[in-house]
Amino acid sequence: MSRAGLADRWTLFVGALLSVTLGVALVQSSLLLLISAATSSLEDGDAAVAMLGIMLGGATFLAGFIISSTFAFTVDQRRRDLALLRLVGGSRSQVRRLLLGEALLLGLGGAALGVPAGLVVMDVQEWLMHRFEFVPEGFTGQWRMWILGVSVGTGLLLAIAGVLVAAHRAARVRPLEALRETGPAARVMTAGRWIAGLLFFGGALALMIVAPHGGPAGGQAMAMNVAMPAAVAVVAFAPLLVPLLARLMPFGGGVLGSLARANVRDARRRSASVAAPLIVLVALVVGNTGAGTTFTTSGIAEVARSTRADLVVQGRVPAGFTDGTVSTELSLPGEITTGQGEDQETEAISVLVVDPAAYSAVHTTPVAVRGKAVVAGPGGDVPTSGTVHVRLPQGDLGELPVVGAVPATMSGGANLLLPPGLVPEAQLASASAVSYVALKPGADPAAVRTALARFGPVTSVGDWLKSDAAARNDINQKVLLMVLGLGALYALIGVVNAIVIGAATRRREFAEARVTGLTRGQVVRAALLEAYAVTGAGLLLGALAAASALIAAVATTSAVTGTATLDLPWTLIGVTALVALTVTGLTSLITSWSATRRAPVTLLAARE
Repeated sequence: MSRAGLADRWTLFVGALLSVTLGVALVQSSLLLLISAATSSLEDGDAAVAMLGIMLGGATFLAGFIISSTFAFTVDQRRRDLALLRLVGGSRSQVRRLLLGEALLLGLGGAALGVPAGLVVMDVQEWLMHRFEFVPEGFTGQWRMWILGVSVGTGLLLAIAGVLVAAHRAARVRPLEALRETGPAARVMTAGRWIAGLLFFGGALALMIVAPHGGPAGGQAMAMNVAMPAAVAVVAFAPLLVPLLARLMPFGGGVLGSLARANVRDARRRSASVAAPLIVLVALVVGNTGAGTTFTTSGIAEVARSTRADLVVQGRVPAGFTDGTVSTELSLPGEITTGQGEDQETEAISVLVVDPAAYSAVHTTPVAVRGKAVVAGPGGDVPTSGTVHVRLPQGDLGELPVVGAVPATMSGGANLLLPPGLVPEAQLASASAVSYVALKPGADPAAVRTALARFGPVTSVGDWLKSDAAARNDINQKVLLMVLGLGALYALIGVVNAIVIGAATRRREFAEARVTGLTRGQVVRAALLEAYAVTGAGLLLGALAAASALIAAVATTSAVTGTATLDLPWTLIGVTALVALTVTGLTSLITSWSATRRAPVTLLAARE
C-alpha cells in the first residue's frame, strides 16, 4: 500500500523527495569537507573547520525543519484518504505503518539521489571555500566509502523523523471527524504545537534576557542565535497568526479578492505551511545579518569615542616626531597557555606591543605595565589576573604575570598588551605596525599628513576604524554569507514544495470555481492573490522573529558600550522580500495554471 500510495499520489511526494535529497546532499558534502579539512595539514585550518561545522549543523537543522514541515503538510492533505482507510477496517497502527513505510521508501529514494547530488554540492562548496579563501589552492574534499552508509542513514533518519509526529496525529483522528472536518481533525493548534511553540519562545526570550550580561563576545554569540528558536516558535503558532495577518493584506475589491480572502481564512494549514519556510528565511537572513551589522557599527562608534587621535599611519612613526602624540602599536600572533595539568589550555591570540603612556593618552584607557608583565587587551578571552605562558612565532616569553586589563570592546582587538623591551627587537621586525597620531594644537593637518606619508599610508581615524572593523569581521562575514546562502536556498525550496503540494490537491477546488462562472485566468489570479497575501504574512512574521535578534543586539550594545545601536541592512531586507514575492508568485502561477489545464467537468465527474 505504501508503494501504491506513492505511485498514485506522486505529485504530493515530489516535494518531500526533493527535500530529503537536498538534505542528504548537504549533510554529505559538509561532512566530507569537514573531515578533509580536519585531517589535512592546512596552515589556517581552524577557520575552515569552524565554518564547515556551522554549515553541517545548519544543514541538519534546516533539513529536519523543512522535511518535517513538508511531510506534515503532505499527510494533512491526505486526511480524507486516511479516514476512508480507517472506515474500511484499517487500525491506527496500520495507518502509522503505512505512513512510515512511505517515509522509508522516500528516505531510500532521497538517499539514492542525494549521494550523487552531494558530489555536485561539494564542488560548489569547494568553489565557495576557495573563493572566500578558507582553504588554499589545491585543497579538495576527499571521498570516503563509509559516507554511503551515513548518507543512507541520514535519508532514512530525516524522512522517518519528519513523518513521525504527523503519522501519530493522523492515526489518532477519528475517521468520521476527518471526513466531516470536525473535532480534532479540524483543530490546527494541537497540544504538541502549543508546547513546542512555548518552549522555543521561552528559549528565545531567555537568550534575549541573558545576552546583555554576556559581555562583548558572549552577548554577540547569544544575540546571533536568538533568531533560530524565535523562528521555530513563530512557525508553531503560524496556523493562528498567518491567516490573521494575511486577511489584512490588500486583496482589492471584487469577486477574486473575496475568494482569495476566503481561501486564506479556511485553508489555515496550507497557509501556515507556505509561510513557515518564509518565516525561517527572513528570521535567519535579516535577524543574523542585522545583528552582525549592528555589532560592527557599535564597535566602530565605541572605539571612535575612546580614541583621541586624528590620523592613523600604517607603519612605524619615529619616537622623535614633534607635531603630536604618537602611539605606535606592533601586532604579532601568539599563543598563551593557562592552567595546569588536566586544566591546561592553549589558544591562539593576538599580541600588541605598546608604549603604555602613549597608548593611554591616545586611547583614553589607563595602561600601567612594565618589565616582565602583561595586560589583558580589548579582545578579551584571556585571564585578567594570575599568570600566563606566552609564546611568539620566534621565541618563548615564558610565564608572565597579568597585572591589569583594559575594558573589552565590542569590536575586539588584541588579547594581550606587552610593554616595550619585553619582546626582542629582532622579533618585532616582522610585526605589523600601526601608529595613532594626535596632533598638537595649531599643527597643520595637511603638512603633518605629508610628513607622515614617508612612514606609510596615512588615513583619517574614521576611515581606519571602518577598514579595520571590516578586516576583523571578514571571516565572520564570509561564514555568515555561506551559512545564510544555504539557509535561504533551502527555505525557498521549502516554499516551492509547499505551494506545489497545495496546488496538487486543489484541482477539484479550482474546477468547482470554474463551473460557477469564473474563467481559468480568474482562478489563477485568485490563487496568485492568495499566495501574495500568505507571503506578506510570512514576511511580517519572519520580521517579528528577526526582531528578537535585533532587540538582543541593541540591548547588548547598550550594556557593553553604554550606547544602544541599531543598524539595519535595508538593501538585503528589500532583496529578500522581492525574491520571496517573486518565487511565490511564479510558483503559484505555474502550479495553478497546470492544475486548471483539464476541463473542470472531467475533474468533477471523476470524483463521482
